[in-house]
Amino acid sequence: MKNNILVIGGGPAGLEASAALSRMGYNVILAEKEKRLGGHLAKWDRLFPDQIPAKEVLDTLLEGIRDVKCFTETDVNSINLLNRSYNAMLSNGITILADAVLLASGFDMFKAEKKEEYGYGIYEGVLTNADLEQAFKEGKSSNPAPMAIGFVHCVGSRDEKAGNPACSKVCCATAVKQAIETKELYPDAKVYCFYMDLRMFGRHYEDLYLRAQKSGIRFIRGRVSEVAETAEGRLLVKAEDTLSSRPLKVTLDRLVLMAGMRPSEAGHKVGRQLNLSVEDDGFFSAKDGLLSLQKSKLPGFFYAGACTGPKTLPDTLHEARSAAMEIDRYIKENFRK
Repeated sequence: MKNNILVIGGGPAGLEASAALSRMGYNVILAEKEKRLGGHLAKWDRLFPDQIPAKEVLDTLLEGIRDVKCFTETDVNSINLLNRSYNAMLSNGITILADAVLLASGFDMFKAEKKEEYGYGIYEGVLTNADLEQAFKEGKSSNPAPMAIGFVHCVGSRDEKAGNPACSKVCCATAVKQAIETKELYPDAKVYCFYMDLRMFGRHYEDLYLRAQKSGIRFIRGRVSEVAETAEGRLLVKAEDTLSSRPLKVTLDRLVLMAGMRPSEAGHKVGRQLNLSVEDDGFFSAKDGLLSLQKSKLPGFFYAGACTGPKTLPDTLHEARSAAMEIDRYIKENFRK
């Protein structure tokens, strides 16, 4: 008889782990709250640093779950530990008794309207990285072409007032990628990146930054302090260039806010029912920060992906494979003696 494994979350981590567990011979049930699988990846156009189409990656992940029972538009209404197994009641009325559970609930985007000084939701020309990526995906362009566009790093990340002092890991690379794409779309436009520190730590990320510099994108080290609308409907952006120690004013047509990662509310709904421990930033706390990153402090309950903190896509996929191996070991040690 096959062991049941419940995977909560149908983003990249959930898909990759489900595929691996299915290949190992387990009966995998995947519950996803949205209408479609893929999480944030399904909403993205191209991925840094190589500009690979997100659809290609998602299609590959979806191919691996052909034998997985997937429920979309499905929440976990209740879950509790019974002896060695988890009893989960899904919002579609199905009850599952799972020998192990993988939480792959991902992250929520920081709500940029909370940073009122940037004018998101107030001024038409202010949008988020997710908004811009959706425009790229749909092939939308502005007419007339914008003359100046700015990108603001660390919106809702590394910000004590926003309740998230940590780095979201992907914002710098995303900003540089999108700035390059914007410059390619509007070659005559001036493109600015306002940053605190450029954290281009991954392989080929530095190449992406150098490419941006060579294309004429201007990098300004300093926080944007205020955004206002001019009489002509453009955006007056006030910032400080900390390298020259001078205040700066720039008039733009578009301002793109790099909204960071926040803990998933869907994940916390599950966490509250099981009293799962969280870090100060709200992301779930692993059993051990070095040797047991995929384990929770509950038996048979595992994590993968951004539910434990901001992750890049490669990190997320690696964690998903690792979680599948940990679950396989747990099942063999506890149910197949």
